[in-house]
Amino acid sequence: MSFITDLFASSDNPKSLGAKFRNRRLHDFEALIFKNFSPDQPLRILDVGGTAYFWKNSSLPNLKQIEIVLLNLQEEQINHPTIRSVSGDATSMPEFAQKSFDIVFSNSVIEHLYTLENQKKMADEILRVGKKYFIQTPNRNFPIEAHYALPFAQFLPKNVTYFLLTKTKLSRLKKWEPRDAQQYLDEIRLLDEGQLRKLFPQAEIYKEKVFGLVKSIAAHNLS
Repeated sequence: MSFITDLFASSDNPKSLGAKFRNRRLHDFEALIFKNFSPDQPLRILDVGGTAYFWKNSSLPNLKQIEIVLLNLQEEQINHPTIRSVSGDATSMPEFAQKSFDIVFSNSVIEHLYTLENQKKMADEILRVGKKYFIQTPNRNFPIEAHYALPFAQFLPKNVTYFLLTKTKLSRLKKWEPRDAQQYLDEIRLLDEGQLRKLFPQAEIYKEKVFGLVKSIAAHNLS
């Protein structure tokens, strides 16, 4: 039973499917980085909504000339020579000058901004402060909703999804706390490929596939 529980846990669990997909995505992102930048040149990365834990399996923090800045609503305590954390708002970054980062990276954050207006603000700020970018989000059209691991939950009325989350164990083999379920239902607005292209009109789209279906998408200009 623990194997099944781990498999469908959130991506913070290293044994989960989500973690396996995230590690593969990180590997592909690094490959794009090393096509564009020399390992010896200074490189400044802004990770919007990121954590130090995400970079645990990455080779990038070990490069001498790199700086990774994590931007979150609350500052994270970090003990790493090349990673630092700052508090801020993904939709408004006046503390950062235009093109002040070589790369802006974000993993599964832009869908948590409640409204299309906020998603547009985040995209505009990323394009302003970053020379390059890689912005990933779950694909709205994938049959399994990424946050709940429930089939087609993104297309159900929210009250139905709330019932499934709080009254059954269909989502990740557990019942959600009502407050957590409501928070997710309020904040999540999934994007499909067309909507992501509108936010980043000059981008190429990286597609992460499972059994031929596009599980997640990322807009980037690293090719």
